[in-house]
Amino acid sequence: MKTLYLECFSGISGDMTVGALLDLGADEALLRKTLASLPVQGFEVKISRVKKSGLDACDFDVILDSEHENHDHDMAYLYGASREHSHNYEDEYHSHDNERNHDGHEHSHNSCGHSNDGHEHSHSVHEHDHGDYSHHTHEHRGLADIMHILDHAQLTDRAAAIAKRIFTILGEAEAKAHGTTLEKVHFHEVGAVDSIVDIVSAAVCLDSLDVQEVIVPVLYEGCGTVRCQHGVLPVPVPAVSNIAAAQHLKLHITGLPGEFVTPTGAAIAAAVRTSDTLPEQFTIERIGLGAGKRSYGGASGLLRAMLISKS
Repeated sequence: MKTLYLECFSGISGDMTVGALLDLGADEALLRKTLASLPVQGFEVKISRVKKSGLDACDFDVILDSEHENHDHDMAYLYGASREHSHNYEDEYHSHDNERNHDGHEHSHNSCGHSNDGHEHSHSVHEHDHGDYSHHTHEHRGLADIMHILDHAQLTDRAAAIAKRIFTILGEAEAKAHGTTLEKVHFHEVGAVDSIVDIVSAAVCLDSLDVQEVIVPVLYEGCGTVRCQHGVLPVPVPAVSNIAAAQHLKLHITGLPGEFVTPTGAAIAAAVRTSDTLPEQFTIERIGLGAGKRSYGGASGLLRAMLISKS
């Protein structure tokens, strides 16, 4: 029986999870084949090696095409009106539920002593549907739409079950935050292409590694506030707080400014965790490091995953 230990000392996100699992030896060819079967357009996947805090790590990156890219960002807010291809979306905010944060980093307002000066680069708010619209539009998917996508992809039964559980946990948290039902909630994060890819990829990699037990002792989180679609929200953001409460995840607030745990990361941890207690003694069989895209002072932006055996 394979046991996975997720050491979330620097938080957890979807891309960090996939990177760590690929670094552990998950089948990249199988993952790419599965992603190619998704009835979703407008993305490609880049898997590379990067240095984070001087350590070699695997970076999993979902790159959206220009049609999706231009309309998933509040470009003026992120880069200013002079940025090439930017649009004057002065009344829109980017979502806090991003997994993609190229070049750095999040614009956040922190109440714990510091403020972030970087920029967050989000692909995760809306998707442009080429089939139904001739102009740019914002689309949110419901849970039934997500399940339809999973049912029409080439997933094993186990990988599909993992992905559906992740989406359901995230949907319940979003529904609670917005005062609606699971059937009616529209996913702000998971309705976007890159988040669908992250969650499906995590499920495929876990299945590929044949992991039976997953130990997640605690999620390290930052503090302060983050600007999102609905205004300025506290960290942990409501979806993460709701997941932690409903699924009994342990949180440790580090006191460092920033959002270390994304809703997708929390949902993955909650969906796959079988225990929060490490054995008194264990042997490490393999180690994987997954790189995050964010850079906060004092946090490495790494997720360490270990395959362990009990001594």
